[in-house]
Parts: sequence; structure tokens; C-alpha cells
Amino acid sequence: MKTLLTACLFSLALALTSSAQSPAPPQASPPGAPPTVNPGAPNAASPPAAAPANPAAPAQLPTASLPPGAPAVPPPPGAATSPAATVTATLSPAPTEAPAKPTGLSSNFLIDNFRKGGPIMWPILIVSIIGLTVVIERIFWWGGRWFRRDPKRIEKVFTAIENGDVAEASRLSRGSRDPVLRMMWNGLNHQHASLQGALQVAAGIEIKRAGRFLVVMDTLVTLAPLLGLLGTITGLIRSFSFLGNEELAVQAVTGGIAEALIATACGLGIAIFALVPFNFFTSRVSNLEFELQTAATNLEVMLGAQTAAREMEIAGTHQATGKGSSI
Repeated sequence: MKTLLTACLFSLALALTSSAQSPAPPQASPPGAPPTVNPGAPNAASPPAAAPANPAAPAQLPTASLPPGAPAVPPPPGAATSPAATVTATLSPAPTEAPAKPTGLSSNFLIDNFRKGGPIMWPILIVSIIGLTVVIERIFWWGGRWFRRDPKRIEKVFTAIENGDVAEASRLSRGSRDPVLRMMWNGLNHQHASLQGALQVAAGIEIKRAGRFLVVMDTLVTLAPLLGLLGTITGLIRSFSFLGNEELAVQAVTGGIAEALIATACGLGIAIFALVPFNFFTSRVSNLEFELQTAATNLEVMLGAQTAAREMEIAGTHQATGKGSSI
């Protein structure tokens, strides 16, 4: 135990002695301060002492190997220049300032461009949020309608009507989520009052549901490029307003042109983004309208044929009854 304690104390004393005898690191002199020269240390760049000095001749600086690209520092006129101090000042690199690190908020590309786009970017942002919301809502609605389609039940309804079983056709179309079947059920329940009017009302309701928010998308497609054009005009006005000031002309003009281009690009991007879904949803509404018109026409033709056949049967029965009574 004593041996271990002695070894630890000896190691600690050795470490303290070595740290005390280690030379201090060289301290960088602040810019503008004269370099410190150790008088006791021999100067390797100093000229030999045996060289004759001519007091009338100008002092010549000793030649020293400089790093490539290092500027030479000439001595001020009329001042006594030491050769060692001149060489030390020439060889010591000038302190450079560390570049400022950008923060996370300013380094974001989207936020930087949004700020450079000017105040018109706020209406453009609102338009983009509304357009994205409408597109997502319509995608979910049409996706759900795709799963609600039931073409096999539609065929069963037409088969029942063709066989003259209207009650079975009404039962099959009741409670369905398919818009075509809902329209057919509404027409079958009101065929005695006005079949054509009931079908038109039901078809109009389904088309209105399918075309929901299409007017909003049409407005956004037209409004977004106009907002971008407005941002272009405001950016150019801001650029030309600074042309009289020569000091800030270049920076202000480039900032205004950047504002104009960013606003135009954002407006066109929103219009392009909303135009493709708008045309797709419009085509889907047109297809649904065609399906509803086709089903309504088939339903009217079949029910009309059933009514005509029933009337012919009634007329034939009356003719047979009249002939029998005459006999």
C-alpha cells in the first residue's frame, strides 16, 4: 500500500514538474502592435556582425524566404526599422475574421425566397394553401366514389324493369351509395307523378356534389398568375425607385428584380399545379353526367315500353269484352 502511494505521489510530482518546465505557447500579437523580439535569442535572419555598414547608404533589408502570396510590408518613411522586426512582421500572417455562420432560419431556401418575394407572397401563400386543400378533398371524394360504384346492381335493376318487376328494381336501388342507383331509385318512386322531372332533379343533385369546389379551383387557376404579375410590377417599381441613389442603386435594383421573378414563378407554379387536377375533375364530372343521362334515358325507355305494353293489354281486354257483349 505504501509502495503504491509512493508511486502515485512520484508520478504526480513528475507531471507537475514537466508541466512547469514546458514552454508557454506563443501569443498572437494584436494587429497594429509592434512585434516582440527576444534580445537573448539569436536571430537567424539578422545580418552577420562582421558586415561593414555604410551610414550614408540606405538601410537594406535582409532577404528572407516568404510564403507564396504573402504581401511585403514596407517600413514607414522616416522611421528606424529593425531588420529582425521587419522580417517577423512580414512573416506573421494577418489575423482573419471568422465568417458568420448562418442560422437555421436564414439558411432555409424556401423562407429566404419567400422573404425576397415581397409582400405579394402572402396572398400567393393563401391561394396555394386553399388550392392544396381543395385538391386533397376532391381526391378523397372521387376515390370514395370509385369504391361506391356498383355496376352489377345497375344491371340487375335494368333486368328487373325489363321483366316488369318495378318493385324489385326499386328494392335493389334503395340504400345504395352509387349516384346512378340513387337517381334511378328517385325516378322509380316518383314515376306516377313525373318520371322525367324526378330524374332531372336527382341527376342535378349528383352533378352538383361531383362539381363541388370546381369554381374555386377555376378561380385559383386564374388568380395565381395575376398575383404573380402584380408581384412583378411591384418589384420593378421598387427597383426603379432606387435608381437615383448611386450608392444603393445596384443592390436595390437586383433585389427588386429578384422580388419580381420570385413572385412570377410562384404564381405560375400554383396555376400549373391547380390546372391539371382541375381539368381531371372536370372530365370526371362530364363522365358522370353522361352516365346519369344514359341511365335516365334507358329507364324512361324501359318504363315507357312497360306502360305501352300494359296499355295494349288493357285495350285488348276491352276489345274482347266488347265483342263478347255484342254477341
